[in-house]
Amino acid sequence: MSEKEDTGPKARNLMASFANERSGATAIEYGIIAGSLSIAIAVSVNGIGSALNTIFTTVVGLF
Repeated sequence: MSEKEDTGPKARNLMASFANERSGATAIEYGIIAGSLSIAIAVSVNGIGSALNTIFTTVVGLF
């Protein structure tokens, strides 16, 4: 069997580069913002749709 390699410096370099990387965090932040906006839009459209349905039903009832 071969001797166990010293992976200390490699692991430290990997952890240091991972800690300095910001693009992954930025992508996650943009994903959270996009998800929040889509939920807000869906809730707003649902509320507006219900209000419009009531208005149109009232208008049709007048004729």
